[in-house]
Amino acid sequence: MPRLTDVDKRLLAALRTDGRAPIAALAEQLGVSRATVSARIERLTAHGVIVGFTVRVRDHAEASQIRAVSFIEVEGRTTDHVIGELRGFPEIQALHTTNGGWDLVAEIVCTDLSEFDDVLRRMRGIPGVVNSETSLLLSSVVR
Repeated sequence: MPRLTDVDKRLLAALRTDGRAPIAALAEQLGVSRATVSARIERLTAHGVIVGFTVRVRDHAEASQIRAVSFIEVEGRTTDHVIGELRGFPEIQALHTTNGGWDLVAEIVCTDLSEFDDVLRRMRGIPGVVNSETSLLLSSVVR
């Protein structure tokens, strides 16, 4: 992975704000040429720094979804097995390793509480999962 320059970092911040911003607008905002912006986006994408572009929607558009964060503790050397099992859960939008008291953090999205309850049951039933703590996300104040 290439070392990120100040221009790269400012470009990534601008793209996080508006991933559909025109190259010309980004170039003007960053004080560089359009060719520089295009080349940097291409390089950052080729090196896996930029992994995709997406759409963000307001909370009210997803009001019917149940969103949660689950902290998961795994037993001994079973982390790879647990990660492999959790990758098969379509309700898990992201899975992170972490340090401290918990080994994994899962971001969960479900259509209703029944589905949410089922996800927790299946997750806690995976061999190697010894403890979990899950919090429902009520509203997003910064995204």
